[in-house]
Amino acid sequence: MKGATFGEVFAVREFRVLFGSFVLLIAGDVIKMLALSVLVYARTGSAGLSAAAYMAGWLPFIVGGLFLLSLADRLAPRALMIAGELVRAVTCLVVAYAGLPVWGLLALVLVTGLFSPVFFAARAAMLPEVLPGDAFVLGRSVLNVASASAQIVGLAAGGAFLAVTGPSGALAVTAALSVVAAVVLRVGLPYRPGRTGGPDAPGWGGAVRETLRVNRRLIGDRPVRGLLLAGWLPCVCLAGAEAMVVPYLGGQGRAGVVLAAAAAGMAVGEFVVGRFAPPNLRERLSLPLAVLLGVPWVGFALAPGVGWAAVLAGLGAAGLAYQLGLQRRFVDAVPEEVRGQAFGLQSAGLMSGQAAGAALIGAVGEVTGPGTAIAAAGVGGVLVALALTGVLRPSPTPTPTP
Repeated sequence: MKGATFGEVFAVREFRVLFGSFVLLIAGDVIKMLALSVLVYARTGSAGLSAAAYMAGWLPFIVGGLFLLSLADRLAPRALMIAGELVRAVTCLVVAYAGLPVWGLLALVLVTGLFSPVFFAARAAMLPEVLPGDAFVLGRSVLNVASASAQIVGLAAGGAFLAVTGPSGALAVTAALSVVAAVVLRVGLPYRPGRTGGPDAPGWGGAVRETLRVNRRLIGDRPVRGLLLAGWLPCVCLAGAEAMVVPYLGGQGRAGVVLAAAAAGMAVGEFVVGRFAPPNLRERLSLPLAVLLGVPWVGFALAPGVGWAAVLAGLGAAGLAYQLGLQRRFVDAVPEEVRGQAFGLQSAGLMSGQAAGAALIGAVGEVTGPGTAIAAAGVGGVLVALALTGVLRPSPTPTPTP
């Protein structure tokens, strides 16, 4: 099977619109959470509340993923994505200028964040409709590379805006980026109806009830469940390892070098595998790349310095490209009418799993020390990948009989 090319992917107008708005979304979200964290710390002087503020934008993925994802298939995707941008813009402006108490700020971010999984799911489910076949996998690779790059740029830009305008000004910048993204989506994307046909379609019930029903259906389907677990569990171990980098190096500056190397490794791995590996090879690489995701972190048992730690982190994160070999199979395994919810469940489980992995390895680090905990996360990643061999190694395509 011939693989798609970047030229073919970017030749599709709708993908260019999704790509541009996605970069604005990721960069804006990074600036928003950084500014919110600084704002809370400036008002309270509490490092704990500041950290809670930084994580507040991601925690609602758990609740939203469990109870609201059916909306991603019921409602028109363009309208959902635009609504997500406008909700983000209004939230940022209220946080920046309404003078709410700290508990009010955090509550507002948590409540509005409940719908974030729905907005993300609408975008993810639209991609295979815009880019059919192997072009979808390459499109996911491009978005993953863009996500890593936008996070790095967002952190740098957020720091600059905070220094010049303060947290309120940085939040206003995020609001402006969200408005621009909303305009781009409205002008650039054609209307597409919801997959389930709207509120008058047969079987339309409460969003919560429908989300729970479809989640049970997806998790009860053995092939879908296997692909979900294969997408989640190795990343749980990676998140645990990365969470220990700051305490391992004892300084935010040196840790930033290692985490930036991990982001660069991820981008390179996604680019190389997505662009140069043909579709069949890409799927065969899923198992060795998932193993690679864990192996380099085991080297932290030898207490490497910042240079070697950066090399190991970059190599390990390059293994994240294993997920590209699962994407086509996931789309094929999921019923089209619940594709939005399936992608939302995939993302919500990944977010939840990463938080759990960071907490688990953090607890190990309290007992054994950061270096040993990182190595334990690496060993866990290797064992998880091997346990998932049956899913990560695709079944051979049967040879047609003459």
